[in-house]
Amino acid sequence: MKRRTLLTTALAGSAAVLGPSVIWAKNKAKNTIIDSNVDLFRWPFRRLPLDNTEKLVKKMRALNIAQAWAGSFEGILQRDIAGVNQRLAETCARHKELIAFGSINPALPDWENSLRLCRETHQMPGIRLHPNYHDYALDDPRFARLLEVADEAGLLVQIAVTMEDVRTQNALLRVADVGLKPLPALMKKLPGLRVQLLNLRPRSVLPTGLANTPNLCFDTARVDSTDGVAKLLRSLSRGRVLFGSHSPFLIHEAALIRVAEARFTDKELRFVLRDNAEKQLKPL
Repeated sequence: MKRRTLLTTALAGSAAVLGPSVIWAKNKAKNTIIDSNVDLFRWPFRRLPLDNTEKLVKKMRALNIAQAWAGSFEGILQRDIAGVNQRLAETCARHKELIAFGSINPALPDWENSLRLCRETHQMPGIRLHPNYHDYALDDPRFARLLEVADEAGLLVQIAVTMEDVRTQNALLRVADVGLKPLPALMKKLPGLRVQLLNLRPRSVLPTGLANTPNLCFDTARVDSTDGVAKLLRSLSRGRVLFGSHSPFLIHEAALIRVAEARFTDKELRFVLRDNAEKQLKPL
């Protein structure tokens, strides 16, 4: 089936034609999907069709997505990070499918206490960072300290490389992608630290430094081309690629199509759609 036809049919509401990834999930009850990259509440610059949590969860259930790791759009621009994370935790607690990943901004005072609350009070397994929106680079000493604290707490650290293509951003708030060059050296100093890059758009070849960092994993949300996800999986150890949709900014169906186009075996599908994510979450 051609990509254009596939997408059109998916948008019409027929999830069953999305290819092997959804067929695999629908035909075997235990083979549900984990989405490592969704956000709750409202994107600051426009309304999104699924920015209502109930609607988002309903769509997840229709696509057999049993769990989603949820950050908060509010954490991008708001300074009251404790309030942001409190609302996120309370909302996720009402939906068994949602696992909260709190926002942390090391450019704000008392961020270490915010991280402690994420782990100890809200029982979050990970945190989500937006360095480009919070105005710090990965060679900033505050970021290095954040990684140390997160490692000590056993938290998975998600870094959103981008949220929106710079070409469609508000002219008064254009935010470049996060520069990742310092990350491999920082992670080498913390061999137990687990980091996931969200929304990375790898070009033809993944940079060597990122590819050779063993505890660094990736999501599928912005991987381009019909064979992009397959190339990413086969260029890394098999546990380092996790399904991610970047919903509701993007639609779940688009991410599922990219996985379907990879023509994975059932075993490879399990790695990408569920198993790799399960292995990243340590018990609290």
